[in-house]
Amino acid sequence: MRVKVVLRCNECKQRNYNTMKNKKNTPDKLELNKYCRFCRKHTVHSETK
Repeated sequence: MRVKVVLRCNECKQRNYNTMKNKKNTPDKLELNKYCRFCRKHTVHSETK
């Protein structure tokens, strides 16, 4: 049930990270605090399709 997801910065809307998630354990969208190289700071990144 592991699915590849793309994480997008909530401030600049750039797609920065690819990761995997288990849909069985986390059915809702992922939100992680990651470093954005375009904003040059740590921001919240959310899951996109």
